[in-house]
Amino acid sequence: MEDGMVEVGPEPLAFAQVEAVARDGAKVVLTDRAVRLIGEARAHIEELASRPLPVYGVSTGFGALATRHIAPELRARLQLNIVRSHAAGSGPEVEREVVRALMLLRLRTLATGRTGVQPVTARTLAALLNAGITPVVHEHGSLGCSGDLAPLAHVALALIGEGEVRDAAGELRPAASALAEAGIEPVTLGAKEGLALLNGTDGMLGMLVLAIRDLSRLLTAADLAAAMSVEALLGTDRVFAEDLHALRPHPGQGRSAANLRALLAGSEIMESHRGPDCTRVQDAYSLRCSPQVNGAARDTLAHAELVASRELASAVDNPVVLPDGRVESNGNFHGAPIAYVLDFLAIPVADVASMSERRTDRMLDRARSGGLPAFLADDPGVDSGHMIAQYTQAALVSELKRLAVPASADSIPSSAMQEDHVSMGWNAARKLRRAVDGLAQVVGIEILTAARALDLRRPLRPGPATAAVVAALRERVPGPGPDRYLAPEIAAATELVRDGTLVAAAESVTGRLA
Repeated sequence: MEDGMVEVGPEPLAFAQVEAVARDGAKVVLTDRAVRLIGEARAHIEELASRPLPVYGVSTGFGALATRHIAPELRARLQLNIVRSHAAGSGPEVEREVVRALMLLRLRTLATGRTGVQPVTARTLAALLNAGITPVVHEHGSLGCSGDLAPLAHVALALIGEGEVRDAAGELRPAASALAEAGIEPVTLGAKEGLALLNGTDGMLGMLVLAIRDLSRLLTAADLAAAMSVEALLGTDRVFAEDLHALRPHPGQGRSAANLRALLAGSEIMESHRGPDCTRVQDAYSLRCSPQVNGAARDTLAHAELVASRELASAVDNPVVLPDGRVESNGNFHGAPIAYVLDFLAIPVADVASMSERRTDRMLDRARSGGLPAFLADDPGVDSGHMIAQYTQAALVSELKRLAVPASADSIPSSAMQEDHVSMGWNAARKLRRAVDGLAQVVGIEILTAARALDLRRPLRPGPATAAVVAALRERVPGPGPDRYLAPEIAAATELVRDGTLVAAAESVTGRLA
């Protein structure tokens, strides 16, 4: 990726490239090899379309209607019909970044030369991305098999100049006028192209990639929150020793423990209770076992990264055009591999958040906080302190537990029982997005609370790394004092977690965290 331009060819895209196009508006260009492969595959399709023998997706109907041979004079109408009829989504608009990720990943599959589209169709899809034109895709409509049909159909609808889009300024407009203003000619679809544009796992894969990018950052912030809470609660860091974690060599656990050691190094607060007069034998699980839980979440994320990387290397369509010219039906559009890890990730997200909420509650409970004022209030009884911030965390965690229920365990048959088992991967992706958002808020509240507790430990000073985090937070949120409007402070802390500011503050002392 040079100068913000992502080259799209048959090779797998990197996670960072997907994020750059989806979130940062990076432009795309088809490689020369992609254009050549697309052209070669298209030649095979046009040759098959000229034969009298029916070929699925080229000269037949689709799904349960695949047995009907379509006469040549009706095939153009067939392509329009499949796009129009499948653009049947409902509900709220899907986020711009998700639609852009979906478009990019469909373009990359087209670039493999395994779908049989016309080169102009791929170029037009790239032009929409580069013009910042985002088709309106609705939240409901995909069963994750055959791929994300309805969401992809709404994108294909924009390619032919129909339906609604958001232009680069975010304005809702008819696709025809937005394309005309951008100088983009709508595509006239040829044989096979309707299926090629619709049969893909691109929506669920795009959301998986974005969730992986977010969770990679959030799990480091969760380690940071845990370290601050251990410090504020006068916990011990002996349980994070490297030789203890070597006894159970899960990679994620080792990385989380290393983070906690680095974050707690040099803390006056930690040193203040190391002597023989300390009567605490061991900490509660929410402190002592944080590397085990956060680490298991990291290992789950690593598995999801492996699955996503395989899918990023895939050419998902049905039928596909093989290098020898054969056009073969297949089941690669089934979303099960992605759906499972989307659901899998929602489980540790809920559990990491649950442990975070337990540490927050402990800091607010005078009986368990090691001498901190009740609810960290300025004048307990007159002031409520962070009492209700924990309520907000608890509400979020309750929602996250519901979102951890798998979508992929469900299947509702469709298409007159031709598609009698579906993945529900799109639904798994949608709920994971909500879960990731909830985790950021929960971690933000813990850090907000722990920072207040660390301030209340004065004159003892926290470690240099956690002190840098408190200082970064204090640029947006004032320190302890009488009750004040708390919602903006929660929002500010959450934003600083999401954008990486607080982790960056810690890393300015520790170096890059694991």
